[in-house]
Amino acid sequence: MNSKALHKLSYGLYVVTSKKDDKLNGQIANTVFQITSEPATLAVSINKNNLTWEYIKASGVFAVSMLCEDTPLSFIGGFGFKSGRDGDKLKEVGYKLGDTGCPLIADNCAAYLEARVSQEMDVGTHTIFIGELVGAEVLNEKVRMTYDYYHQVKRGTTPKAAPTFVEAPKEAAPNLDKYQCEVCGWVYDPELGDEEGEIPAGTAFEDLPDSWTCPVCAAEKSEFKKVA
Repeated sequence: MNSKALHKLSYGLYVVTSKKDDKLNGQIANTVFQITSEPATLAVSINKNNLTWEYIKASGVFAVSMLCEDTPLSFIGGFGFKSGRDGDKLKEVGYKLGDTGCPLIADNCAAYLEARVSQEMDVGTHTIFIGELVGAEVLNEKVRMTYDYYHQVKRGTTPKAAPTFVEAPKEAAPNLDKYQCEVCGWVYDPELGDEEGEIPAGTAFEDLPDSWTCPVCAAEKSEFKKVA
């Protein structure tokens, strides 16, 4: 079986949010899809180890905010590579509470959907939550982020808890001096630089300022190791 065929599936990139009592949380997800139109239902796949899973199980509600193509990697990293158990992910994010009480993300998002859970399916490491739509709004007409664009253009990485995570082989490129973040797996390639960090192409890793951090998860320069 050629597992690379799975890479041909199409996905978007979203922030899935929920609540538990007066607490709010959210995470990045790519497995969000519409199930039916009458009534309108959608499904999300969430890892059982994630705090958002705990919140959805407790409250029975979730919301999906659709990321725009120009969303900064740092914004995605804040929801995808940090845990709500360690801090408030929404502290510096623009949002409002929807009818379900879930946070609806305004920053870097083109639209949102709100749902109440009607069914759930245990699929091992993940739970698929199916919800009936109770609210939806279009925020702007910007191009929405696709999972492929996130990887191929923005050079983003995938958390190990994601349904589509595949362990990538480490590149053997000793002459290119690429460095990989030990926190999120993002690779600094000197031939490409870091556009969002205003690091021009051709800048060696050793020449990066000490204040430079990973554009995805904000890990410090010292948390990178040379790809061998």
